[in-house]
Amino acid sequence: MNGYRKKLPVVLLLLVAAILPFLANNYWLDVATLALFYIVLAQGLNVVVGFAGLLDLGYAAFFAVGAYTTGILMTVYGWSFWLTLPVSIALAAVVGVIIGAPTLRLRSDYLAIVTLGFGEIIRLLAINLSITGSASGIYGIPRPSIGSYVLAGQLDFYYLILVIAILAVLAVKRLGTSRIGRAWMYIREDEDAAEAMGINRINMKLLAYSIGAVIGSLAGSVFAVKMSAIAPLSFSFTQSIMILLAVVLGGLGSIPGVVLGAALVITLPELLRSVEDWRYLIFGIALVAMMLFRPQGLWPARYDAGQAASGETEAALSGRGDDDVNVDAEKCNA
Repeated sequence: MNGYRKKLPVVLLLLVAAILPFLANNYWLDVATLALFYIVLAQGLNVVVGFAGLLDLGYAAFFAVGAYTTGILMTVYGWSFWLTLPVSIALAAVVGVIIGAPTLRLRSDYLAIVTLGFGEIIRLLAINLSITGSASGIYGIPRPSIGSYVLAGQLDFYYLILVIAILAVLAVKRLGTSRIGRAWMYIREDEDAAEAMGINRINMKLLAYSIGAVIGSLAGSVFAVKMSAIAPLSFSFTQSIMILLAVVLGGLGSIPGVVLGAALVITLPELLRSVEDWRYLIFGIALVAMMLFRPQGLWPARYDAGQAASGETEAALSGRGDDDVNVDAEKCNA
């Protein structure tokens, strides 16, 4: 019975997402599509920041890698959209390893500065290379098709990105509960202790970085064909900050929290359009207030509470409090 109760909200949410296009106008359908893009991107960054604890300030670069790979292959070489996806994913993974191998040995602020620089390098390359269309970008990207049916309308791309968002959530959830996910969380909490337990922290960090890159590039490929035009401005530092904001707002390492955070980051500014001159100020004040009163996020990861409850239960069952533990520790030290 408890299993059904846990699955019921998910089923209801999927049902609402499925019928939303028939209840909303074109404007709100476009907002919902953008929110789904951010859900995919935020889930990818959640692997890097939430699971592995690697502060990435240049995540939009992988978004750009996917978008430009698909855009170039379709406009210059005439490839099908579906054939560009494996290339986009593979290239993003390779770029993630190339960038991550020398930099992931760094920690904290140093890693954040390097990833910020990487994001800016990708953006500047897109501006200056002729194959990327320079500052003007790439235009006339063809629409994808399934057989004779061409995906061209808002409804088509809404359902396409909805399917990708569901797959991304399921993949990240499975990763989070796997041995790999537990290794990432050990590294996030204490790298030295994790390495002492036999975890290769560099390889595990590279794996997290590459998986995050793959998810980001997949969203970028779909973004390119939806917009049919891409430009470097779409992959700026601000974009990286907005994706990171979605992860922090929802709760680091929390999959449903990240979904909620991504939805709020997109929809709240739109809901405040009636106060156009003040909406970003109100949005910013709300974020500051949330960080002060709920720093763990709107929907924190369940394993934190579960571990705490488990520790309290074990202490209660054994009838030993903190004082007893301290006495035992002193005896061992003696």
